[in-house]
Amino acid sequence: MFKTIVTLFRGAAAEAEDNLVDRNAVRILDQQIRDARAGLEQGRRALAVAITQDKAEARRLGEVRRRIADLDDRAIEALRGGRDDLAGEAAGEIANLENDAATIAAARATFAEEAGRLRTKLAAAERRFLEIERGRRITAAAETVNKLKSGFAAAAPGTALADAEKTLARLRHRQAHQDDVEVELEALDAEARSAATAEKLEAAGFGPTTRTTAEDVLARLQARAAQAA
Repeated sequence: MFKTIVTLFRGAAAEAEDNLVDRNAVRILDQQIRDARAGLEQGRRALAVAITQDKAEARRLGEVRRRIADLDDRAIEALRGGRDDLAGEAAGEIANLENDAATIAAARATFAEEAGRLRTKLAAAERRFLEIERGRRITAAAETVNKLKSGFAAAAPGTALADAEKTLARLRHRQAHQDDVEVELEALDAEARSAATAEKLEAAGFGPTTRTTAEDVLARLQARAAQAA
């Protein structure tokens, strides 16, 4: 008997909650739409900030390349004038600048890929938002008609099951996302360890070099100077 009373009480509470949601469904939807609009605006602003930063990096890359070209020409002139010491100093600075340029270019390539994904997500979210707004107008009109005809509509029998299914789907999606994050973190750790090992081997002189050195630049400049002589 006690279990039956508890069940009845829970049923009455659930019915009261459903009725409350039904009576305020349009108001709830309006607030959710406002929240969604604010989220879209934040996404647009984040993309705009990222694009601005990327443009600044592009200008920085252009300046670095300009300085490389200038030092390159000056170093060749120094070699022609017999000032190998100055040419060697310039070669060291050119090597540093070339490494900086490579780092900036790689960062910009990564940004371009991420920005593309963000643009796609924003476009899809905006389409969904427009559909929700259109649906809201239709639903609000239908709600008004229903109230005029028969008062507030009762909750559909399958509402609880549908809500439970939606909640379960969200939980499963979140768990899957967490699992994906763990996998990616492990992959990043493995890549970091591999890169560190490769750098140690390269520093010890084993395998091909991946970074420009002053010696590389000086040899290139000497070759060009010899050709121009």
